Amino acid sequence: MLSLALAAISGLVWGVGDFAGGKAAQTAPALTVTLTSKINCLPFLAIYLLVLYVPVVPASLPWGAAGGFCGVLGLVVFYRAMSAGAMTVVAPVAAVVSALLPVIVGLASGERPGAIRLLGVGCALVAIVLVTLVPAPPGSNRRITPQLIGLAVLAGVGFGLFFLCLDQAGSHGNSGLWPILAAQLTGIAAVGLLVLLLRPPGGRPRGRALAWTLVAGPFDMTANALYLEATRLGDLSLVAPLAALYPVSTVILALLVDRERLRALQLCGLGLALAALVLVSR
Repeated sequence: MLSLALAAISGLVWGVGDFAGGKAAQTAPALTVTLTSKINCLPFLAIYLLVLYVPVVPASLPWGAAGGFCGVLGLVVFYRAMSAGAMTVVAPVAAVVSALLPVIVGLASGERPGAIRLLGVGCALVAIVLVTLVPAPPGSNRRITPQLIGLAVLAGVGFGLFFLCLDQAGSHGNSGLWPILAAQLTGIAAVGLLVLLLRPPGGRPRGRALAWTLVAGPFDMTANALYLEATRLGDLSLVAPLAALYPVSTVILALLVDRERLRALQLCGLGLALAALVLVSR
């Protein structure tokens, strides 16, 4: 039960980080927003490591680093797809793939959650789609192409591999948050290299963009830590779909901060998300 609660909380925290990062990326390059957010979260991670100190488990570090690499690449591809096409397609496809991949691997490895919990997983997957469905702006000429779908799937695979890598990192006993440190440092190195190679116009986040970036980093890192602990305590096939409900808190924040209106399909999605939490926790 604790693992499911941690997974659900990690999803909510991820959603806050995603919303903050998205707000920052509205006025600053996505690459520099990502790099700055990952750098500024390191002091918070250092405090977590000191307060929750456990000895380093060397076998968990490569999995944390691999997860950081996959997650950052998935994020870059995700931003690329979002800038090139319709969010109404990119976001649901990426989120569902990121949730479905760990479910398939978990079931293939012998996890047997039971019919009611599997129904909850199905509700979570449908909820992700409905919550992220937003009509295209009037007059929008963004076309849905096979390349766009491919980018969305690739982003989802990157996020799903991140989930799987953290699950493997947590399987090596109580490794604490050291795998998260490995993930953050690897992500910083990968994004930093991309910034040096691509030199995105606009420079570093400033003003309001910087303020949102300073929120995004700690929330994203905290969600990673919560998810790692959830995978140590529970089945991957149940933990991953709950963590992938991060669009729920993003949508709620859009309602509160940006005054967006909640549409009927999104309301149904929020209801299914609640149903998923109830069914999976049975």
